[in-house]
Parts: sequence; C-alpha cells; structure tokens
Amino acid sequence: MRRVNARLVARFALETDEFTASDAISATDLTRATVLGVCADLVSDGWLEEAAPAPNAGMKGRPALRYHLSRAAGVVVALDADEHQFLARVADLRGTALGGARVAVEGRESGPDARAAAARRTIHDALADAGRAATDVLLTVVGIPAPTDASGRSPAGDRDFWSVMNAHLAEVLDGATIVENDANLAALAERAQVSDAGTTIATLLTGERLGSGLVVDGRLIRGPHGGAGEMRFLRLMFPEEQATDGFGALARDWARRELAGGDEPSTLRVLPPAELTAEDVFSAAAAGDPLAGRIAAQLGDRLARIAFALGSLLDVERVVVCGTLAPAMEPVLETARAALGSAFEPPVPELAASHLGGDVVVAGAIRRALATVHDDPLQFLPRPR
Repeated sequence: MRRVNARLVARFALETDEFTASDAISATDLTRATVLGVCADLVSDGWLEEAAPAPNAGMKGRPALRYHLSRAAGVVVALDADEHQFLARVADLRGTALGGARVAVEGRESGPDARAAAARRTIHDALADAGRAATDVLLTVVGIPAPTDASGRSPAGDRDFWSVMNAHLAEVLDGATIVENDANLAALAERAQVSDAGTTIATLLTGERLGSGLVVDGRLIRGPHGGAGEMRFLRLMFPEEQATDGFGALARDWARRELAGGDEPSTLRVLPPAELTAEDVFSAAAAGDPLAGRIAAQLGDRLARIAFALGSLLDVERVVVCGTLAPAMEPVLETARAALGSAFEPPVPELAASHLGGDVVVAGAIRRALATVHDDPLQFLPRPR
C-alpha cells in the first residue's frame, strides 16, 4: 500500500511545479500523515526536494512544507538512430532539453555492431553536453527506421535492413531502453501538437525512405509485428523500383535523371549533379523553375494518392509530412491539396507539414520516455546514486 501511495504522490509531483502537503492531499485523497511520510521517503530517495517556505503573509504558525521535483532525480535520453545519422537529446523530467549530440554513421554497410557502438557514443556525447552522467539516465527511447513490436524487436524483412537498423539496441545500451519505430515516435510528437486527444492522424516521415506512424482515435497503432504504417503497399500503387523511397530520394533522383536526359533550361543546371539535393529541387520549384515544378507536381500527385489511401482505410483526419525536408515541401503539398480537393471523393484528410523539422523523432522519443516515467515512477526509484 505504501508503494501505491508513493506512486500517486510521485505522479502528482511530476505534473506540478511546486506543491504543499495540502495540495498533494487534494490531488490524491490520501491522509496528511500518509502524504508527509511518502514525501519524506521521496526526498530521501532523491526524487523530491524541500523548497523554501512561502511567506506567511501575517499568518501565525510554522509555514507549510513545500516540495518540488529534484533536479537530481534523473534525466531521459532520446535517440533518433537514422540510417545515416544519429541524433541524441537529453531532457529533464519536465521535458526541457539539456544537451545533445549528432554522429554520422554509414548506413546498413556499417553493420549492427558498429551501429550499436555509434549509439553508445552519441548518447555519451549528449550526456557530456548536458553535464550529466550515465547513472542519471532513467530511461532511453530509441527511434529506428524499422518496424518494432511491443518488446522493441524487429521482424526479419526488407533484405535484412530492419535487423541491421535495430542492432539489438534494447539489449546493448545501458539501463532501461525502449526501441520504437521512428515514424511512430513522430506520430506521438505530432499528436501532442493538436488539442483534441482523440484525433486520428497519420505522419509520413520522409527523406531517403518513407514510413508512416498512425494514431487512431488518439491511440498509437502498432500491430503484432510492429508493421502498422509500413508502406509496402506502395509497391502495388506505384510499380517501379523506387516505389517505397522517400520524397527526398525521389526528388533528387528524378531531377538528376531529367537533367541528364534532356537540355530543358533549369536553374538546377548550375549545380553539379552529384551535389543536387531534394531541397534544391523544392526551392527551385517554389521559385517557378518549370522542370523542378513538374517534379514537385508529380510528387504532389503521389502524396495525394497516399493520403487518400490512408484516409480511406483508417478515416484519417490529418496527414502530416515530417522530417528535415518537411519545411521545404510546400510546392508538393500545394499540388497534393489541389488533387485531393478535385480528383478524390470526400471526405479527404487535411495535409500539413510538420513544424518540428528534423527534431520530430527525438521530440516523440522524449514524450514517450516521459509518459513511461509518469505512468509508473517507482519503476525508476530509488535510482542508484
């Protein structure tokens, strides 16, 4: 019973800046003696600190004890373990970012062991940047470009790409670790941006690859193998080799092919083909370049079809394009919105670009970590000190 009571008070402390025993009593319906005893234990464990008493404002008697979450209670770590780059961020238990680090990796060619070592190095550097130690970490949440089941395991598939991307990170990283699909974490981050907790949204995390995270009636959908949101059905919609590639890869490769196969004037010709990026294509399209505009229109038609398929299957209200490319993809979104409004039967989902840019996966990972700690704080207490 004391553990149950401590869980109630710890949850309240995580949601409150500063509180008195009376505040905790009102929130938990526990007795004063129980609350005071639990708070004393949580102070001893390093979870709470006693705050300076508030002025009595002329009232007689001893000021009420006040408490707040201890800065030393611990931190959470978010790691976006992308194919070619790892991004780690350290946050306190309020979600405030304390530090971060970024490390380049060699994709699937590096192998699971190298990716695991790079993950450890990125987290180490992020903790150093935040001025924290590995013993301060309560929970690490890792986002990977592969489906994951509820235990963080990835199925065999995609020519071993999924197993390489996972690299058994839940087993090789220090401390409590959750491994989750990166598009699912993006969906959690985007769900937090809307006021209605029951909204049904799909995120399209796009760059070199394309993945989707699905939140239906406010709940993240995973499936028994973690395959909900995998975009393999696109091979039926777009029967070409790059059917499941991301919009970044498609924009770049299509532009290079157009430039190499003809002499149509384009501002993109001033760039060496090997240095041409998707951002260059979208920027040129926004500036009125005909060749780039045609590519953006083709991608917009593709996006409209994908959004309509998701809307038809799951009654999705909103499709959010996420990732580093998202802010530059307005020319694609304009075409897709026009196509949804004219060529498809309503209702059709709203289309939007994420405002979180390349931080969307780590933002979702931090939310997942904090939600897990809030759900049962005593899983992480007392923390070794």
